[in-house]
Formats: sequence, C-alpha cells, structure tokens
Amino acid sequence: MWVLAVLAAHWYLSLFTQSFFNHRYAAHRMFTMNKATEKVFYILSFIFQGSSYLSPRAYGIMHRMHHAYADTELDPHSPKYDANLFAMMWRTRVTYMNIYEGNIDIDPKFTKEIPDWPAFDRFACNGYVRLTWVAIYIAIYFALGAPWWLYPLILIHAIMGPFHGVIINWFAHTLGYINFKLKDTSKNLFPVDILMLGEGLHNNHHKFGGRANFAVKFFEFDPVYPIIKVLDWTNVIKLRKASPEKAF
Repeated sequence: MWVLAVLAAHWYLSLFTQSFFNHRYAAHRMFTMNKATEKVFYILSFIFQGSSYLSPRAYGIMHRMHHAYADTELDPHSPKYDANLFAMMWRTRVTYMNIYEGNIDIDPKFTKEIPDWPAFDRFACNGYVRLTWVAIYIAIYFALGAPWWLYPLILIHAIMGPFHGVIINWFAHTLGYINFKLKDTSKNLFPVDILMLGEGLHNNHHKFGGRANFAVKFFEFDPVYPIIKVLDWTNVIKLRKASPEKAF
C-alpha cells in the first residue's frame, strides 16, 4: 500500500538526517563539512523531518548533556527519573525548548563547534510551519485514497523526531544487550540495526562517543556508516581522527 511506503520513506529520511546531521555531526562532530554543505543538510533536515524538525544547535547541546550526565538527575532523558516514557518525553521537550529559547545558562563546553543558523531555525520551528507540514501529510493521505483507519498514522508523521527519540532514550536504556559495562544503563537494541539506522547500538555509542561507526562486534551493522564513508571518499564531508572514546 502506497501510504505505508510514504510512512516508511518519511521514517528513514527523517531518521537519517537526525542521525547523520543532528547526532553524529552537530552533537559529536565526528566529521566536518564546509558551511555551504552544512546549509544543504539544514534544508534537507527541514524537508525530511517536516513538522518535527529539530534545531541542530539545541539538539546538539542537549545530546552532549546526555553523554556528560548520563543516568544522573542532570540527564535530559534518563528512564531512571521518570515513571513512564511519556513523562520522559515531556521532560526532554522542556529541556530542549529551554535550550532553544535560551532560558537556561549553558556550559560553554556544550556549545563548542555547534552549528547555528538562527534565522533558518526560527522559520523551520515556527508553529504555523509545523501545522503546514501536518496539512501536507493529510493531503498526501487523501490524494492516495487512504482508508480512514490509516489516518491515525499521521500522528507518527507529525511527531516523527520525538518518536525516534523515545525508542532510543527509553528502550535502549531498559532493553537489549550490553557489550561494555559502563556507569550508565545504555544497551544495544539490535545487533543489525535496520529499524533505527544504527542508533539502536546505543551501548557501543556510549562507550565510543567519538566513533562514527556504531557497530563494534563482527555481527553488528550500522547502516549509516557506509554512507558516511562514501561522503568522506567523495569529499562531501571529512571524517575526523578523534579519540573514539571522546564523546564530543
């Protein structure tokens, strides 16, 4: 069914920009790119993330805080301090908005080399723009002749970014297997992580925060890493030779 194909395309394109640009580039600076390429990925993130577009600056700062304070009271999203995943999602949103709106003081170590395009973020994060994206999703479902019982899937489209986030920030700290015993509760959800494009290899990532390839064991696979290598080979980006255990 075409509607499910649209959902799958949105799932993976949104997830790719969040993983590649927001997470591995903005938060961890695993590679560099020139300013023109950076703006291209800003625009691609807006198109693919749509109504749940995340500011790379605010995301990057919040994610650095997660690594620095993992599973402590200062962690923006640790399951240890919330009764359920919805409470954790709300607390994460509050922290994200406080960072985005400049309502809290940020330690300078969390802002080093963070990408920032304030004018574009103000446009992409505007409430009316987000609602326009939701209207586009509804129009696509209507144009494809989707039956009424598929329309609730539009909610997933509308909150795609937070939906991805809760899978990792809740379940990858409560379920899965461990390769490395750490001081936090991070776990690997999937050894071959097709569903979350490598983000589910969370325990590996917490061990090697600066490593572009989230797979460590021979049986693990991170689908985004081959794309990173191709972009590096073609000089679109440049992989950094940083300590793999350095988070940012």
